[in-house]
Amino acid sequence: MADELVHYSMSSGTATITLDSPHNRNALSAQLRRELRASLAKAHGDHTVRVIVLTHTGPVFCAGMDLKEARGAGAGDQGVNEFPEILQQIWNSPKPVVARLTGPARAGGVGMVAACDIVVAAKEATFAFSEVRIGVVPAVISLVVLPRITPRAAQELFLTGETFDSARAAEIGLITAAVDVEKLDDEVAHYVRALALGGPNALAATKELLASPKPPTPSAGFNAMNALSAQFFASEEGQEGIVAFAQKRTPNWVPAD
Repeated sequence: MADELVHYSMSSGTATITLDSPHNRNALSAQLRRELRASLAKAHGDHTVRVIVLTHTGPVFCAGMDLKEARGAGAGDQGVNEFPEILQQIWNSPKPVVARLTGPARAGGVGMVAACDIVVAAKEATFAFSEVRIGVVPAVISLVVLPRITPRAAQELFLTGETFDSARAAEIGLITAAVDVEKLDDEVAHYVRALALGGPNALAATKELLASPKPPTPSAGFNAMNALSAQFFASEEGQEGIVAFAQKRTPNWVPAD
């Protein structure tokens, strides 16, 4: 049996999913894809999980699809056919997903970064939409990348395939923060703590809200948004939050340390 390429751990309401295939730069091999899908499903199905952290071992976060496996395969047998499910698991996760990068992301690896809710990268990390340089198209990842980054940056970086640093990634909206590597874990922990303070149902609904098409005018959306707000004010979770605020205590959904 092959060694595990994706590790799953759980502590204080945080599920950490670690890519551990440094021999091929954490490329999205069939085994890694299978184990990553299983780990994400496990985190989604565990009601005690409040936040998911996606991280890696080795110097590279993810090099994209495993090109050795792609070589010689027909369109129907390409591993990329399984990739939309992974991106949807991250993008549609009811639990917030935080990515932690100490090193480069390329192609599909950048797609996973874009699908996450919060991304913290070391300043040394680099990024590239390298698909065109090997004669392929960044098609699947475009569905999660394009809502994140500015149109002019997408035009430049998708077409040239050039490498860019964490500062540029933050500037164009691909990542949340670029920090010194020695501060990376503290910054990730800050976001995990902040996310865990939110009500789990409220967080899931807010993620849906952020991903939903926007109405053409505010007036067109007020009825639906008012109904959603009233529903949550009256919900068990909303009432617990209101009472906890009045009593100056922590709501019952906040994980114990």
